[in-house]
Amino acid sequence: MNSTRAVHVPNKTSKMSKGSKGSGARPQGSSLGAGRRVLRGVALAATVPYLVLKSAWLSGSRAGIPEGSPLLEPGMFLTLANAVTLAMDACVILLVLALTRPWGMRLPPWLLTVPAFAATGLLTPILTAFPAQLLILAVDPGARAPAEGAVRPFLDSWVFTVVYTGFTIQGLALAGLFVPYARERWGRHWQGVRGRGLPSPTGVVAGAVAVCAVLVAGVHVYWALGGTGGMGAERAAARSATAGVVPGVHAICLLAAGAGALLLARGGSRRVWRPLALTWTGSAAALCWGLWPLIASLGTQLDGGEHPSGTVRLIYAGQMITGVLAAAVLARFLASRREA
Repeated sequence: MNSTRAVHVPNKTSKMSKGSKGSGARPQGSSLGAGRRVLRGVALAATVPYLVLKSAWLSGSRAGIPEGSPLLEPGMFLTLANAVTLAMDACVILLVLALTRPWGMRLPPWLLTVPAFAATGLLTPILTAFPAQLLILAVDPGARAPAEGAVRPFLDSWVFTVVYTGFTIQGLALAGLFVPYARERWGRHWQGVRGRGLPSPTGVVAGAVAVCAVLVAGVHVYWALGGTGGMGAERAAARSATAGVVPGVHAICLLAAGAGALLLARGGSRRVWRPLALTWTGSAAALCWGLWPLIASLGTQLDGGEHPSGTVRLIYAGQMITGVLAAAVLARFLASRREA
């Protein structure tokens, strides 16, 4: 009798443990806290202005486009650019639902982390730089916004305000949704301390990340402080206090990627989530804002101005390389946590 109980009790406990783990890892939409439900609604609402504008432009509307803007010129490149960016913002809706619906927990990890990584990279500099630019304009209304230096009228000023306000809200809401999702699904990988350092080859890569980050960030700091060397004549002429915020933010993201990669490679007894957050955010921003403008520089310039100079393109490439290497260190660190 006693031996029979000894067999049945652990089995029952095991089943209860498995059941509780499964239910905890797949929260139902109705069981989301009020805060997450609000964030979901806010994130979805924040996509509407951009989606409406892009859809209107693809349908032939001229809303927000002044007379003489290069956006009014016919061309397949502009149509394709509008379609691609419309699809990118529509993906935010899918990402929000994946982070808050039960089926999101059943997605393959890469199918969620890749768009989340891209969203982090594209939105982090915007939600950091845009409020800073608004603050500068509030203190000094005479400071010119970056778009005002364009060769020809590009978009009405209200378009930038509406669009970048929406992007800022999207970024904050997605961060508020992704963190609890990651805690529920992968919390064991980024809790605790960093532990043992990574193998030597990864340490070499982390060192390369740090060197690239410092070099490229140095150029961005030079531009942020008012330097114009290597920018090209038109970009130099369009310099302003608000425009200087952007390279300053890029420099911070690059340095975050370099510092985070070094800390992950070294290991140690300090908590792991801080260097993970630095590397995730910094590498995503560096990669996305190196790759995206580098691709855009190969096509028609939407503001009708000159193409980026060779130096600017080199900096884009440096950002992209830094981001790729830092992301590789991040992936290797997470793989080592899984193996452990």
